Formats: sequence, structure tokens, C-alpha cells
Amino acid sequence: MDEDNLIPISSLCRLAEVAKSGYYSWLKRDTYPNTKEENDLADFQLILEAYSFKGYDKGVMGIYMRLLRMGIRINHKKIRRLMRKYGLKCPIRRVNPYRQMAKAMKTNLIADNLLKREFKQHGPRSVLLTDITYLPFNGKFCYLSVIKDAYTNEILAHKLSESLEVDFVLITVNQLMEKHKDEISSDALIHSDQGSHYTSVSFRELINDYELRQSMSRRGNCWDNAPQESFFGHMKEELKKYQPSWTTFEDIEHRVDDWINYYNNDRLQLSLKKMSPSEFYEYSKK
Repeated sequence: MDEDNLIPISSLCRLAEVAKSGYYSWLKRDTYPNTKEENDLADFQLILEAYSFKGYDKGVMGIYMRLLRMGIRINHKKIRRLMRKYGLKCPIRRVNPYRQMAKAMKTNLIADNLLKREFKQHGPRSVLLTDITYLPFNGKFCYLSVIKDAYTNEILAHKLSESLEVDFVLITVNQLMEKHKDEISSDALIHSDQGSHYTSVSFRELINDYELRQSMSRRGNCWDNAPQESFFGHMKEELKKYQPSWTTFEDIEHRVDDWINYYNNDRLQLSLKKMSPSEFYEYSKK
């Protein structure tokens, strides 16, 4: 015992057959029992804010990049751990079933695959990917035609339609040229699948009038237009929570327009140096 008749901690630990360091660890936990939980909750609130930014759910890397924009650095492993801990789930992309429809509609006027999966090799506004997908609402479907810059991932034109008539695909091309004609490369490719919209005489004549070169994916090879497939997958998963509220065509049109604006200007992408597509386009011009 010491002069105050107190037994030293080391002696008590020996009597209890516990390590001295273990005792101090226990004491710290007992004194500050909620510190780790409180820190986790505080970090999770930041993660939740980034996850829901602009009303669209994000995956782990999307959250990580959005947090960086907020001036906050949380390791992606910690983000994943806290999402599991508090039951926050990432969107999961599903296969685009429009492929069966495209195969059924294709004709024999097939262009060569000039692109050959060289999506990123030719700079901005040189490779234009186009495709159609469908969105269900109120027991029926509407259809979305999109043109995407393969280099910047930016959506340059889009048109929603209540029918599959060729006209809405032509409108998308006209919209592209009205908005971006001065930016389009002189030898630009427009690449699609072999669906009947893209083998139609009216489509071929239109892109020829605009002096765009036509390229098509090989039959049954979705990898030849993989970036467009990926875009539709992300879009559908992030719009899924809004589908129950869609009762009119205008409801979907408003939501699609809003999401594409968000995608182009606010949805950060790791492959674009953590920029949005429109930011990356401006960056790539420097």
C-alpha cells in the first residue's frame, strides 16, 4: 500500500489477473461509452446528405465524391461500413430489357462498326452514342431517345415519346445539332444498335444531311455500346423510387428532364476526374 493506504492499480490488476492496459481501456469505454456511436451517427448524417443530394440516390463512390465537394473527406470503406450499419442501400442497376425490342425491330440496312469500342480515344464531341429505352408508367410505356458524348458522358440531346414512331429519334438528332452543331467534330461518328429506327431511310438521310458518319454495334453484342447501356441502367435505378407517383406522360417528362439536368451538371463521376459531365467537357477544352 502507499502512504494513503490505497492499493496501487498494478496490484489490483495482478489480483484480478487482468492486464493493466486492459483496465485502462475498460475505464475509457466506461467513461466515454457513446463517443464512437456519436461519431458514426454524425458521419452517417453527412453520408445521408450526400446520398440524397438533388433527390437522387447514389452509390458509395458517388457519395464519396459528393462529400469531397462538400469539403468533407470520409474514406469509401467507412462510407460502405456505415451504410451497412444503418441500413442504407446503394442503387443496383438492372439489365435493360429494351434489347429484345430492338432485335425484333431491326432491318437489313446495317452500317459497319466504325467505332470498334474506341469510346474515349477521340476527344469530346467526336463519338456520339445513341439508343432508346423504355419507362413504365400507369400500366403502359413511354420511350426515351438519347444522344450521349462518349468522351465526356454528357447527354447532348434527349426526347421522350408516347410511341415508338421514328419521328422522336429524328427530333433527338435535330435537337443535337441545334444545340451543339458548332461543337461537333467534323468527322464525328453517331453510333447505335441495329434497331429499325437507325436503319430507317429517314434516319440515314438525316445524319447524312448533317454530315455525320454512321456506325452500328455488331449483332447481339451489347458491349459495342456499353456506355449507353450503363447510362440507362443508372438512370432507371435512380428514377425507380419516383415511378409510383407517375400518372401522366407529363409527370415522367418532367422527372426525366430534371434527372438529365442533374446528371449532366451535378452527378460526379470517378472516371471524369470527379467532375460532372458538363464540367469535364469544359475542362477537356483547356
